[in-house]
Amino acid sequence: MQLTGDNLTCQRGGRTVFSGLYFSLSGGEAMMVVGRNGAGKSSLLRMIAGLICISAGRLDLSGGEADATLAEQAHYLGHQDALKPSLSVIENLRFWADFLGAAGATLEPALAAVDLTPLAYMPAAYLSAGQKRRLSIARLIAAKRPLWLLDEPTSALDVQSQDRLAGLMRSHLAGGGMIMAATHGPIGLENARELRVGPE
Repeated sequence: MQLTGDNLTCQRGGRTVFSGLYFSLSGGEAMMVVGRNGAGKSSLLRMIAGLICISAGRLDLSGGEADATLAEQAHYLGHQDALKPSLSVIENLRFWADFLGAAGATLEPALAAVDLTPLAYMPAAYLSAGQKRRLSIARLIAAKRPLWLLDEPTSALDVQSQDRLAGLMRSHLAGGGMIMAATHGPIGLENARELRVGPE
C-alpha cells in the first residue's frame, strides 16, 4: 500500500497555504508533518481525509480496497474530540464504530486499549480532556482502517497515555498500516520520516 501526494496546493480564504508539496508513504511507515503555526499541517491532513478540496495536484492511494475512496480508508483524528456529552463512553464509541463501517464490532478491546473500561457507562460530559482524547483514540482501534491521520495526537494526554498511544501506533505500523501525524514534538515513533510544510 502506498499513499502519494503530487504537487499539492492548498488555498484557504483566497490565500495559498502551501504549494508544490510532494510526498510518498508506504505501508508500515510513519511520517511526521512539521512546520510553523499556520503553515498548513492541519490543512494537509484534512485534505487527505477529504474534508477540504485540493486546489491543485493530486493524491493517490494504491494497494488499498479497490472499491473504497481514500477518505473511506483513513481515520482522521483532529483537534476536536467529536463526542456527544449526553451519551456514555461506550455509546459514543458505538456511534463512531457504526459510522465508520464497523457495525457490530466488539468494543471492549478498544476501551481496554485506552484504559477506559471502568468508565464505559459514564456520560462523556464528565470526562476530563485527557479521557476524551483517549476515547477519540479508541475509535482508531474499534474500526480498522489502514491510514491514520493524526493532528497533535498527544494533546491533553499524560505521560502514561502518551506511552500507550505510542504502543498502539507501533502496533498499527507493524501490521502494515500507515500514519501521518502533524506535530510540534516527538510522539514516540523514532523511525518516522519528516515532511516539512511551509518555510523553515
